[in-house]
Amino acid sequence: MSATLPGLTPAQASLFLTLCGRALDSRAPQPFLGDAAADDVLARIGYDCSRFPMPASSVTDIALRAKKLDRVVRRFVARHTDAVVLDLGAGLDSRMTRVAPPAGVDWYDVDFPEVIALRAEAVEQKPKAETIATDLTEPGWLDAVPTGRPAVIVADGLVAFLAQDAFVTLLHRLVDHFPSGEIAFNGYTRFHTWVLKRYRGTASIADAVANPGFDDPRDPERWETRLRLVEEILLTREPEVAAYPPAIRLLTRLAARSTAVSRRGTTVLRYRFPP
Repeated sequence: MSATLPGLTPAQASLFLTLCGRALDSRAPQPFLGDAAADDVLARIGYDCSRFPMPASSVTDIALRAKKLDRVVRRFVARHTDAVVLDLGAGLDSRMTRVAPPAGVDWYDVDFPEVIALRAEAVEQKPKAETIATDLTEPGWLDAVPTGRPAVIVADGLVAFLAQDAFVTLLHRLVDHFPSGEIAFNGYTRFHTWVLKRYRGTASIADAVANPGFDDPRDPERWETRLRLVEEILLTREPEVAAYPPAIRLLTRLAARSTAVSRRGTTVLRYRFPP
């Protein structure tokens, strides 16, 4: 039985882009992420991924950035078995299933009320997993989250849909709330946001792109001085490139020679606080 799809804004509907990317990757003979749950969710809600036409390279990028964010969370909760995990703009992602955190970890999937309502129908709820139905730009939603514990905070595809001042305010609130932790998200350069607004496959969500992007991964350190960049993951330099088709592998390895060119593709940025 298909879940009832609510009317979503373009920013909210962007969840289907990442969901479809993970699902299409799972159907490949040798997937990079292998998130079979994403395909199950698609079946439950009856969503047609042809609404987001994307080349194989985009599917790979979506799958790999999710894999790298999973790794950030998995490593953090292995070191901090009493941690709090926040998945911001969680959409219909089953990240908790993939990470399988220790029993002492509290997990919060955060998204708009309309998305959380759909999530309740389509995604299996795990023990110790909570949802928070909110607009992330609104104050007060962090009151529902424990403080006094280390936290790892991830956001997959979210930053592009937050205005710059809202993004910076969110960083301040997150760092204020927890004594220590990490924040990781996929970065968007100015070139990347330019493409998002003009690429045929993302035309339906182009008007929702609100962030101008930033080219220097150290910019968040200047906006929130308690953050320190500890890792910049350039997908062009990751080991999975060896499994790319030959032509794409060659082009990717050429791009990997330049940090500036690599940043025009998909990156995952990880920051630690306090410094």
